[in-house]
Amino acid sequence: MGERLARLDKAIDRLVESAPAHMRAVIEALQALRGVAKLTAVTIVTEVGTFKRFRRPTEMMGYTGFVPSEYSSGGRESKGRLTRTGNAHLRHVLGEAAWHARHRPWLNLRMKKILPTLPAGVAEIAWKAQERLHRKFTRMTYCRKPAGKVAAAVARELVGFIWAIGTLVESRLEGNSKARAA
Repeated sequence: MGERLARLDKAIDRLVESAPAHMRAVIEALQALRGVAKLTAVTIVTEVGTFKRFRRPTEMMGYTGFVPSEYSSGGRESKGRLTRTGNAHLRHVLGEAAWHARHRPWLNLRMKKILPTLPAGVAEIAWKAQERLHRKFTRMTYCRKPAGKVAAAVARELVGFIWAIGTLVESRLEGNSKARAA
């Protein structure tokens, strides 16, 4: 079993190395978020493609299916369960990553190594995400919300931070390529 995992990890590493530069940059930047390691980052970038296609983070949240359904008639409006329309694979991966928000914010050795190599602004977004998601997880748990609802709410907010990092890195790379062309 260990050999197979090592072989699959090496295959993922080779595929990441052969990916276009903008995808590699986003994969590296997303790993600054807690709960998002290489496999999760690769899955997110593969499933989303380019972050530029979403004008706002709420559009990407809708793409993942982490938005509440709505029942409205006349002047009444009520929210229901998650729609779960959209990319199920992405929703699963983000749901798993959201569980890491239950731990208090801190930087582990992997993150301390990654952060200096990332573009400016990514580290600030990642730290803000840790603090805010942990606060949300703790507050909702304290209010005795079911664990699944807490994880889904945190995952929805995590999507916003992922969108912020993805668009930041893509716009920086686009700016660099325009500057080289001029």
